Amino acid sequence: MRLESILSEAMRNVSCGTARAVSMALAVLLVGGLFGGYEAMSVIALQDDAAARIRANADVATLVGAKVDGVTCDRLSSVPDGPSVSGAMRSGPQIVFAATPGRDVASYEVTPGLLHLLASDDTMSADAGGVWISRDMAGDFGLSVGSVVQTDQGTIRVGGVYDWDNDGRDTRFAYALVVPVSSWEGTFEECWAKQWPTSDDLDALLYSTAVVSGGESAKGGVTRLNKGFDSHYDAGGSYHSRMTRWMPFVAGSVGLLIGWMAVRRRRLEYAGALHSGQSKEALVLTIAVETSVWAGLGTLASTSLLTALCARLASDDFARIAAIAIRTPIALCAAVVVSAVASGAWVRESQLFRFFKRR
Repeated sequence: MRLESILSEAMRNVSCGTARAVSMALAVLLVGGLFGGYEAMSVIALQDDAAARIRANADVATLVGAKVDGVTCDRLSSVPDGPSVSGAMRSGPQIVFAATPGRDVASYEVTPGLLHLLASDDTMSADAGGVWISRDMAGDFGLSVGSVVQTDQGTIRVGGVYDWDNDGRDTRFAYALVVPVSSWEGTFEECWAKQWPTSDDLDALLYSTAVVSGGESAKGGVTRLNKGFDSHYDAGGSYHSRMTRWMPFVAGSVGLLIGWMAVRRRRLEYAGALHSGQSKEALVLTIAVETSVWAGLGTLASTSLLTALCARLASDDFARIAAIAIRTPIALCAAVVVSAVASGAWVRESQLFRFFKRR
C-alpha cells in the first residue's frame, strides 16, 4: 500500500469510530491528567513550604554571644555563593515617646545591610536616613514613613515601616525601633545572614565576623532566627526524594497496558486485513498513525490542563513546574504508541481462525 492510502485508511478509522478514538483519547487524558496533576500538586506543595520558610525568615542564621565586626558582617552578602542579605545588630537604649511618657520602647542599632532584610517587599527601599518601626507600633502611634516623633532621645523621623509576623521568629523586632548606624561604629552583638538554599559554609562565614582580641579564640554560636521550623530542612533533598518522582514510570506502565488493550480488541480485524493481502508493514504503520492521533490528542488536552493548573496554583516559576508535570502524560503517550505498535507487530494471519472462534 502507498503511504497516502495508509494515512487515508487510518484517518477513516479514527473519524468513523472504528478506532474508538474518543474513548481511547479520554482514557489517555484521564490517566495523564490524574498522574501529572498528582506530580504537579506535590511539587507545588514543596514550593509553598519553601516559600513559607523564606517569608518567615527561617532561612536566616544568626551568630550570637560574640563581638561582631559590622563591616565584615555586611560584606558577607558579597561573598560568591554566600548569603543574599547580611547585617549586624546590637541593643540600643530604651526610648520614651513624648506622647506616652510612662511607656518606653526597646531600640536596636543595625547596619545598613540588615535594613535590606527588613525591607522584604521589593517596593520598599532600605532608607537609612530615619528610624524604622514595626507595623504594630506604627498602628498604635499612628505613624507612617516620613512621620516626625518627639522622644526623650530627641526628634526622630520614621524612615520605614516593616512587618514582623508572630510566626516563630525572634520577637525582639515585633515591637521596637530599629536605628540604622554605620557598620564602622564599634562592634555589634549579632550577625544575621539570609541564604536560600542554605549552604554548609554559612556557619563558617558567620564565625568569620567575630572579633578576636587578647589572643582569645572567638566565642559565640550560630542559631536560627526562626526556631519554629525544622533547622535540618533540606529543600533539595525533599524534592529529589518525593514519592511522585516515579509518576512518569507509573504512567508509562499504564500506557503499555492501554496500547496493548487497544490492539487486542481489534486483533481479529488486523488478522483479517493480513489475510486479505495487507502487508505487515502497512498494518503496523496504520496502527502507529491511529494510535498517535488519539493518544496525541489526549496528551495535548492533559498537558494543557496541567499547564493551566500550574499557572493557577504555583506561587513562582510555574513554567518549570509545568515542565515537570507534563513529563508524565508525555511518557504515557510514548508508552501507548510503542505498546500498540509492538502488539500489532505480533498479530499474524495464521491467528485469524483462532481469533474468530474466540470473538
